[in-house]
Amino acid sequence: MAVYSAIHGLLCVVILILVSIGTSESVPLKSSLIRFSPTRKWNRGAATVLASASVSAAKYDVRYYTQILDHFSFVPESYQTFQQKYLINSDHWGGASAKSPIFVYTGNEGFIEWFTENTGFMFDIAPQFKAMLVFIEHRFYGHSMPFGSQKAAYSNSSTLGFLSSAQALADFATLITDLKKNLSAEDSPVVVFGGSYGGISSSAPILYFDNITPIGSFDDTVSEDFRSESENCFKVIKGSWNVIDEMTSTPEGLKSLRKALRICKSNSDNYIAGNLAGWLYDAYYTAAMTDYPVAANFVQPLPAYPVKQMCKAIDNPSGSTDLLSQLYGVANVYYNYTGRSSCFDIRPSDPHGEDGWQFQACTEMVMPMADDPKKSMFPNSTFDYQERVDSCESAYGVQPRRHWITTQYGGHHIKRVLKNFASNIIFFNGLRDPWSGGGVLEDINESVVAIVAKEGAHHVDFRFATKDDPQWLKDARTKEISIIKSWLQQYYMELQNSSLI
Repeated sequence: MAVYSAIHGLLCVVILILVSIGTSESVPLKSSLIRFSPTRKWNRGAATVLASASVSAAKYDVRYYTQILDHFSFVPESYQTFQQKYLINSDHWGGASAKSPIFVYTGNEGFIEWFTENTGFMFDIAPQFKAMLVFIEHRFYGHSMPFGSQKAAYSNSSTLGFLSSAQALADFATLITDLKKNLSAEDSPVVVFGGSYGGISSSAPILYFDNITPIGSFDDTVSEDFRSESENCFKVIKGSWNVIDEMTSTPEGLKSLRKALRICKSNSDNYIAGNLAGWLYDAYYTAAMTDYPVAANFVQPLPAYPVKQMCKAIDNPSGSTDLLSQLYGVANVYYNYTGRSSCFDIRPSDPHGEDGWQFQACTEMVMPMADDPKKSMFPNSTFDYQERVDSCESAYGVQPRRHWITTQYGGHHIKRVLKNFASNIIFFNGLRDPWSGGGVLEDINESVVAIVAKEGAHHVDFRFATKDDPQWLKDARTKEISIIKSWLQQYYMELQNSSLI
């Protein structure tokens, strides 16, 4: 029987991980797109507009747990505490006496409400499993701030130093242990769900580190997504970067860009010159990541198949073939699907509460990424570790530990490791998701299963079911439900047999 994680074996539980591996690093892009890795710092306003399905279906109560600051030392200050937020729904729970399951979502880099509203699968299946639902916020994100406030928690590296994936895993294990005890539900099995970084937090293997995954995999997948819709779309985007570089280098060019792309007056010319390329890159990669088959609002409010719609804006035979008009059309699909914006403010914002990820990208979450111009629609770029070190020392006074994730959790020879040491895991990956390159894409054994959806995107299986879901998505969820049932049946059988001894 699997335990809560490979690191923290504190509970007897059943583990399920449905995950498109990866997350998004928030180290600023350079105008030349020589970048550390993807960022979502330009996504604006998505937190204020929730999808109608999740508004009506994601019901929960808000609670707080008194969590300790440091699980891994015994110095007096390690016993300081903070309030960790979690959301709970027990509407369908069969109760402790029935040993009904507890489904737990391990939080990501942001407000826990954001992920709860976008994890409708758990709400959809809770009734048939008579399951309690628990969504736990990650420390240093949302409202789960040590030291009393975000300002104090983020004040320097001495406080931020308690932000790590290992501390988060220990938080989750401690909270679940106490929750089960308080409910007298020690025999209730726990099924852990996680998507993206939340999947990493629930013990998913991590293959985007230490060059395990080819360094160009991420942007190659983004590029192939756009190319699959239209060769012309791919070529227009690929050719746009040189034009942007040229135009941002002169006052006349900047004036034309501001007018054609309808950039708000509040954005200075210098800011546009340094950030426009990154703003567009953000739209391309996030559209690919969230290329869902139905309209959704995860990172941004977007139409169904946003990559297709962005390419239509470029290829539209009745529209302008002028490059700037095409880029405006692309931006309008991604940044203004709701039609509420009269101009684009390309300055960064943090509607989802992801700011702490910048520190994690400077400590343990070092994911090398680059671009090969032969495959990618983005400019040639390289990963410069020393540039990362210099940036992180300047921002936080810390140096990244580039090998720490694989040292602590593993990653190399992943098939052999999972075969010998893992059980009861589902890895879901949609191949249109650029993070799928770091995913487990083959079954390891009978209980470590990979579900791969050729047309799938970033943990699309987690979304609320809709009448417009394609058959392949329905089939993936049906398979996941069947596997969960088999695990629970096995658990209850072993529990019954142990009681007879």
